Parts: sequence; structure tokens; C-alpha cells
Amino acid sequence: MAYNEKLADRIREALADLPKVEEKKMFRGVTFMVNGKMCVSVSGENLMVRFDPAFQNELAEKNGFEEMKMKDRIYKGYGYIHPEAIKTKKDFDYWIKLALDFNSKAKPSKKRTK
Repeated sequence: MAYNEKLADRIREALADLPKVEEKKMFRGVTFMVNGKMCVSVSGENLMVRFDPAFQNELAEKNGFEEMKMKDRIYKGYGYIHPEAIKTKKDFDYWIKLALDFNSKAKPSKKRTK
């Protein structure tokens, strides 16, 4: 599936001053790893953010926010942000900052071995 390249460029620009940023193809798009941990992604037209799960209920009330759900399971601490909720720089920066704030506290994913 194609993903929004302009949104990916906005993320690249927002993360440009960080020392450890890596891009990986995943979640039907591109994921930006910060310090070896998943931080934000572009999935189709949406921004996907990883955030402190303690904010799940508060964020669920925000316009344009959709909980990440796979196989009927809600993944707390992950959410999709629809394009209308990130049109302005202020709104976009809010979600990027939220993800970066949690990134410093987040534990890296366990590496799977074959």
C-alpha cells in the first residue's frame, strides 16, 4: 500500500536534528525509529504515534484520533491521527512531541530470534 510521502517528509523534517533516527518499512508505510525504538509512522494517509499508554483515554477524545486496533485488540499507547487533525504545524508538532516525550521512557521491542 502506498503511503503519504509528503507526511513522511514532514516527519523527516521534524526529526532532522535528532542523532539516532532510522526509517523502516512497516505498518503499510514507513516507521521512524528513534534511539532504536518505534516512535512515529506514516500508514496510508495517517500519522501513527506511540505514546504513554496512561494518556489513552484522554487522547481517545481528541478529534482525528483513532485507537490502533488489530484482530479486535486495541493496542494501548498507539494511535492513528487522521489528516484533518495534523493540517496545522501546531497540531502536527503536538503529536510529534507526544511521541518523542514517550520515546525517552519507552522500552525497546524485544528482538525476535528465528
